[in-house]
Amino acid sequence: MPDTLTVDQLQDTLTSASNQTSFNQALKGTGRFGYMSLDTDEDEHSIEMHLPYVYKVFENHLDRVKIVPILVGALTESTERQYGQLLAPYLEDPENLFIVSSDFCHWGQRFSYTYYEDKDGVATQSLAQAASSGGGRKVSPDSPKIFESIRKLDHDGMEKIEAGSHSAFCKYLSRTRNTICGRHPIGVLMAALEHIKTPVKHTTRFVQYAQSSHVVAISDSSVSYASAFVRRETS
Repeated sequence: MPDTLTVDQLQDTLTSASNQTSFNQALKGTGRFGYMSLDTDEDEHSIEMHLPYVYKVFENHLDRVKIVPILVGALTESTERQYGQLLAPYLEDPENLFIVSSDFCHWGQRFSYTYYEDKDGVATQSLAQAASSGGGRKVSPDSPKIFESIRKLDHDGMEKIEAGSHSAFCKYLSRTRNTICGRHPIGVLMAALEHIKTPVKHTTRFVQYAQSSHVVAISDSSVSYASAFVRRETS
């Protein structure tokens, strides 16, 4: 069950903004949302990554901005659809802006995830385990470097998101088990877009992608990051 907050103000090192408590209460009234504790909120860093940008974009209008934090945990595909349907009317309202916080692939033995695809597209769920059982063998010289395989893995998921099919994105996650932290809120957003019953078309586009480091050895690790926007087409 996703959670929201009861506090009146959200504050970081830059400034503060109002929490839309009346809306939070309305969400709670649906029976599908709970309230997170202050300790949980303080431990959860994702909103902290976005608030500085929100403050900058709306710096001249902060008195008019109300924020509704929603913490989304591990949901099933069908539950993502249910929450997408519940939130779709709010997403359709042009007065509202939805911001989803996520990174992409966490690759490395410390993340227990070493997925790899060779030049023929043959996937290995655990490259570390395969290398161990093969006497420590490494990726062959004629195969993609590990960071190139990670990039392909991430871009496959990004293409699913841009295509707008919630079920296709879920199938991609089931097949690859990609360690995208925000996969469930992304799924809720995709489901909400599918539920909007208007002739208005929405376009999703990724505009930036990066990796914290280029993995070339099984002992290396990296985290991927991507940013995208959803635009309502008016014509």
